[in-house]
Amino acid sequence: MPAPVLDTLDNQLIDLLSHDARVSNRKIATELGVTEGTVRGRIKRLQQDGLIAFTAVTGFEMARKSRLCFINVQADVDKVRDVARVIADLPQINAVLITMGQFNITAMCLIEDLDILVEIASDQILSVPGVHHVETSIAVKTMKYNARMAKITPHQAVDEDD
Repeated sequence: MPAPVLDTLDNQLIDLLSHDARVSNRKIATELGVTEGTVRGRIKRLQQDGLIAFTAVTGFEMARKSRLCFINVQADVDKVRDVARVIADLPQINAVLITMGQFNITAMCLIEDLDILVEIASDQILSVPGVHHVETSIAVKTMKYNARMAKITPHQAVDEDD
């Protein structure tokens, strides 16, 4: 599938929405010098193409008891994608990144107590075939966090009957 092509208007629209996703189509149209129908059509296309989505992003204050944790994983190079998929399937994990450097996978999660982190890192991830080493770190103070770049929310248990 070819990469989507965004023109200047698409980029301007995305920039405006990234600062305030609740801004009206009429206000966007006026600011960009196009019709409201053009704005509505562009937003619909960008959503259908999976290039933008609208969601409420919670701040860290919503999860006062939770701690943001990073789990760095060294895995066999030929098994990195498989290991990353297994980690991504863990319900407590919020993000999985394939990285370069000392570790080739980094996972992120919010935890409420250290026992949960130990269970995830040592009992679950370290037992995945191809994983050699796991290191964890816990954020103790957030100096800067751009919620526009990464939405991090606590894991919510899902009722099997839903």
